[in-house]
Amino acid sequence: MTDFLIINARILTLAGDNSPRRKQEMNDLGVIELGHVLVKDGLIKHVGEGVPSEDLIGEDEDLPIVDAYGRVLMPTFVDCHTHSCWAGSRLEEFEMGLRGVPYLEILQNGGGIMSTVRAVRESSQEELTIDLLGRLGLMTSLGTTSMEVKSGYGLTTKDELKMLRAVHDASQDVPQLIVGTFLGAHAIDPEQKNFAEIVIHETLPAVVQEFPGITCDAYCEEGAWSVKQTTALFEKATALNCPIRAHVDQFNPLGMLRKAVEMGAKSVDHLEASTDDELKLLAASNTMGVFLPSSGFCLHDAYARGREIIDLGCAVAIATNYNPGSAPSPSMPFTISLACRRLGLTPAEAITAATFNAACVLDLQSKVGTIEEGKRADIQLLDCNDERELAWHVSSGSPLLVAIKGEIVHLLTDGEMDIEG
Repeated sequence: MTDFLIINARILTLAGDNSPRRKQEMNDLGVIELGHVLVKDGLIKHVGEGVPSEDLIGEDEDLPIVDAYGRVLMPTFVDCHTHSCWAGSRLEEFEMGLRGVPYLEILQNGGGIMSTVRAVRESSQEELTIDLLGRLGLMTSLGTTSMEVKSGYGLTTKDELKMLRAVHDASQDVPQLIVGTFLGAHAIDPEQKNFAEIVIHETLPAVVQEFPGITCDAYCEEGAWSVKQTTALFEKATALNCPIRAHVDQFNPLGMLRKAVEMGAKSVDHLEASTDDELKLLAASNTMGVFLPSSGFCLHDAYARGREIIDLGCAVAIATNYNPGSAPSPSMPFTISLACRRLGLTPAEAITAATFNAACVLDLQSKVGTIEEGKRADIQLLDCNDERELAWHVSSGSPLLVAIKGEIVHLLTDGEMDIEG
């Protein structure tokens, strides 16, 4: 069904202007203590307080009505940073990490990203699409219905295109909003001479020819892409009219944050090792910061200084970084919990960072991220009457209801919730 009415809900509208929320704005969730939402033709038709009028329902006596019994109704999550298209397994490396082998050492010895690269190269486009669809379904069951998916496990022109085509194919098969990102600069392939030059002058132009305007991302870190190489890539991407994003300061502050901001990057992601001076520069810019706390949880227990970064005035989002190695978690609720418990965000700030601000990173804020008239009815009904439970639960369960463009794609009927019609 794409038409229905939800009543007796605690609604987190997150209504406001269309620019990323900063500082105290992030704590304003636009709460309607007890209200209703009418969905028509897949869009939010009306949002109001109290009991809906008879005129609102009109003559549609068969309109399905969902009684939320005071539970939280909020926008679905937007996961603005994932590597969820991959092949193969990293379980052996997971066990190596448990034995104390550092992630950078695994990476430098041909493991990590490169082990997944080998598996992706051996997989067909169809196999990648099928695996990705399964992961997208899992993410949706946890409340995420808009997601970014990066390439970066191909590292040849042919295989990067194969990954991006798989992402595109998946986006055509499902109602979720899926945004593909080119991450040919995910690592340095030691088997390809002049690899960075190939990515810049061969792979990127080929990708842009097939996917005009695609966002170009890079992983700038010791043992991966240098500041010089990343800058050259971004100069080429900008010349090809591609937005840019950058993985920066996960382990070492190399200076790429400053360069990315100066070049007008849409976002800088990770920020665990960022310096005070560069964070102040970020706060004064239109570039957004993206926290990826699941990586810190899984790797080295290091996190971005979330509380300080927000207080400086940076516009920030949070994301899962869902990938087979450093962040094998599809759960935005878990990410919210970590953002509060390890980065110092308030529950409201984390919710804003996981919905509206994350939508801003992907330029989707006119479609999703809030519950406002005219937007897609991408909404979820939680099994709680206080949104702070999202942060309090270390790993909360699935929402009771998830709708995408008004189509209910996930429904749990345990507990007190009525659907009439």
